[in-house]
Amino acid sequence: MKIKLRGGVSLAEQISFYRQLAVILRSGLPLLNALQLLQKHGNAKQMLLCYRLQQRLRRGSSLAQALAAEADYGKQLTVTLVAVGEESGELAMLLEQLADYYSRQLKLQRFVQRAVTYPAFLLLASFCVLLLFLLYILPVLADTYSAMGVLPMGTLALLQAAKLYWESLPEGYEGKRFYHISTDEVYGALELTHPEGIEPPFTTTASSSEHHLAYGEAFFLETTKYNPHSPYSASKASSDHFVRAFHDTYGMPTIVTNCSNNYGPYQFPEKLIPLFINNIRHRKPLPVYGKGENVRDWLYVIDHARAIDVIFHKGKVAETYNIGGFNEWKNIDIIKVVIRTVDRLLGHPEGYSLDLITYVTDRKGHDLRYAIDSTKLKDELGWEPSLQFEEGIEKTVRWYLDNQEWMDNVTSGDYQKYYENMYRDR
Repeated sequence: MKIKLRGGVSLAEQISFYRQLAVILRSGLPLLNALQLLQKHGNAKQMLLCYRLQQRLRRGSSLAQALAAEADYGKQLTVTLVAVGEESGELAMLLEQLADYYSRQLKLQRFVQRAVTYPAFLLLASFCVLLLFLLYILPVLADTYSAMGVLPMGTLALLQAAKLYWESLPEGYEGKRFYHISTDEVYGALELTHPEGIEPPFTTTASSSEHHLAYGEAFFLETTKYNPHSPYSASKASSDHFVRAFHDTYGMPTIVTNCSNNYGPYQFPEKLIPLFINNIRHRKPLPVYGKGENVRDWLYVIDHARAIDVIFHKGKVAETYNIGGFNEWKNIDIIKVVIRTVDRLLGHPEGYSLDLITYVTDRKGHDLRYAIDSTKLKDELGWEPSLQFEEGIEKTVRWYLDNQEWMDNVTSGDYQKYYENMYRDR
């Protein structure tokens, strides 16, 4: 049962507690003594909190567990970071970081409050500013925070939860594996040294009979140094590092895989292939970034699932495996294959939808070439893709055309009304 202090605890009071405790711990005082000191000199709420925490600590609880029992202080982020701090011996540093994080939250709250309570004669202007913020600035901030904060923090929370649970079992880590699925974007970008395409150094059963080219000599290997460029890829890289650190520090049995672009059924139509299938079906423009020269390695999602299964059961602990389709394609070439396939299956003449191609300004940070070498996975575990790209595209297009109702529901946004409809009368 979580305990809530009478009257609740403000965010400012929580920030003050974390900062004060961090300062005292940095002076060298043990945790119990630090709490006793805060109890003597704090306000009534802080005194009561410190007393409760001391009682729980004396009963054998960790500080993270003690805080988890407090309604105002027991947020998941707080508990996770404090637990990590205790395990790593860097409790004071993480408490300071926690205080900094909540300070930024408090500043944002105060900003919004000032905007809402602005004088009446500036109400219209305030409304316009707020609308601008909500429509344009906040989504950017939210995306950046999601990419740079939520992803690594989510991975850290999962790692910590797995560690605490597995270590509580009699067998410990025996028979356990923490499998982390990541992306090839962590490696950065490869140079497009052969825009015309050359014969690749390797082929597989997935190699296209008509199109199997490489657009440079270099490929992403498991030993390639990380060099992420975008906030998304940087966040994925940090997650990968967290996973490896938990193996190196605590002996947790971990595996990391880095995969190329997936395609296949059930993808949300913000992704290139389902977006273009849907737009061709509705005779909408097909937006192509730049000249369509960006190169990606494509992997059918079922083949990716097969690779995950093989690696989970047979892969070596603490190893990294690259999962790729051995399929380098320029975006414009992919789009033309999709157009040909959709037109044929819809009964249109070949090239009927080519006029829908619309070239748009390339997006910022759009890496030019990704290409994975999955030789390690093939040689050690016997995995390779099962489908040629054209075969996979055929299956993918047929699935979306056979499931148009699903696509229409997703693109309409009706799925977002699920909780509203489920709990409207409850």
